[in-house]
Amino acid sequence: MVFSILTDTSANLPTELVKKYGISVTPFSFFVEGKESTCTDSESFDGPAFYDAMRQGAVVTTSQVNPQRHMDYMEPILKQGSDLLYVCMSSGISGAYSCAEMAAAQLREAYPQRTIRLVDTMGASLGEGLLALRAAACREQGMGLDETADFLLELRERFYQVFTVDNLAYLQRSGRISNATAVIGTVFQIKPLLKGNEEGKIVTFGKVRGRRQSIQALADKYDTLVRNPEGQTVGIAHADCPEDAAYLAELLRAKFPPRDILTVCYEPVTGSHVGPGTLALFFEGDKGVRLQ
Repeated sequence: MVFSILTDTSANLPTELVKKYGISVTPFSFFVEGKESTCTDSESFDGPAFYDAMRQGAVVTTSQVNPQRHMDYMEPILKQGSDLLYVCMSSGISGAYSCAEMAAAQLREAYPQRTIRLVDTMGASLGEGLLALRAAACREQGMGLDETADFLLELRERFYQVFTVDNLAYLQRSGRISNATAVIGTVFQIKPLLKGNEEGKIVTFGKVRGRRQSIQALADKYDTLVRNPEGQTVGIAHADCPEDAAYLAELLRAKFPPRDILTVCYEPVTGSHVGPGTLALFFEGDKGVRLQ
């Protein structure tokens, strides 16, 4: 039976792909100087202006997504008589998944004839979005809801997410690094290397000196850990550093070129936590690659 796919704006998918593959999107909110906004259209999002405002000191915050927000976007799908697969951002960095579970529990009681499956991608940005696209591909191939959900749960164990940041202040504000580390790193141009671990949490696993070295380190991880690149779409997300994203893509194509590279500007909710200049890479490896 055909089913509907729902994800959220933290999946960072371009509007054209969302429309092409019939994926519904729940909007997450962000606040600029206290004013609430959502970003549901990548084509109208002015990434350079948003991240430049952050560089100039604009305060951007986010808030917990409540169960009602999820219900508002899940229920219309169920009312139309469709089963639902929700591809959600990592429970390791957000409470959105637990709130989605609460919403799903209520809706299962209200619509007992419908099936609702939730997949915690253990990722954000294209770490979430590429799994949503794979769900759409599974649906096109005739796979059912449960088969697709089970496949995504297996795929997430093979999905690697690595990134670096340009300014340590944003990680310091979110408690990822200490004040002393932020000061020393800024003075000596130390760039941390971070990844999503097996629990979907962000952890630091290394550091290098200088921006070019940090980009090379991302490419080195790809060269070491990628599997079957010729058959996959690799993701690159950047927070207003398109030249660095293009350079990273060039490095990826040098040794093990992937079938395709999807490059996006970080949407504002996730981007506000990692800060301007962040550069991230998403690809498939072996099972257990998140431990590497």
